[in-house]
Amino acid sequence: MLEATLSERYQIAIPEEIRTSLHLKAGQKLSVLLQGDTISLIPKPSIKLLRGVLKGANTQDERDRNDRP
Repeated sequence: MLEATLSERYQIAIPEEIRTSLHLKAGQKLSVLLQGDTISLIPKPSIKLLRGVLKGANTQDERDRNDRP
């Protein structure tokens, strides 16, 4: 089992094996969840991962102001 140490400034370093396997980068945001006595760190996806998601979307169809909710 891998372990990390909480510093005097309440910081932890994620072990390299985990950083590598999850492709974590310095400065990446993580969500922190508390479940009972367990702390979970969940990587937030980078906005760069969304690039190309709407590729092929029809941009010719303009909505009228009346069509908006």
